[in-house]
Amino acid sequence: MTDIKKWFGNRVRELRKKKNWSQEDFSFEIDMARCYVAIIEAGKQNIALTNVQKICNGLNVSISEFFKDFK
Repeated sequence: MTDIKKWFGNRVRELRKKKNWSQEDFSFEIDMARCYVAIIEAGKQNIALTNVQKICNGLNVSISEFFKDFK
């Protein structure tokens, strides 16, 4: 079974880098601390659904699009 926290973190990093944003730029965009974004991307944080929505909104992707390749 896929570790969803690691998968989620990798997906956030992938989409953030496609926008050429640093963690700091992205954290400012979504109003979260940069260190929190770093912990999420490292797959070490089990985040709330409201933060999933905030991240997807910041990346300008729907939640279903974000999770499209999750297995």
